[in-house]
Amino acid sequence: MLPVLKRCIESTVPAEIIYLASNGQITQRTIIIQEIKDDTIKALCLLRNQQRVFRIENILAAKMTRKKQKKPA
Repeated sequence: MLPVLKRCIESTVPAEIIYLASNGQITQRTIIIQEIKDDTIKALCLLRNQQRVFRIENILAAKMTRKKQKKPA
């Protein structure tokens, strides 16, 4: 899963994750990864439109999203 997250940051493509929150709730998020550290990921969460820090061990699944489409001229 970590290789997928690293490809997202290198390609500047958002990632879709399934995340286990500290309260035990499972959520699906689309994030724009800004930094990957040893055990955390700093990202913009598009669901909340806020900067968030996600624990890598709590990410249950991850995949790259499609690249953003260009705006029409």
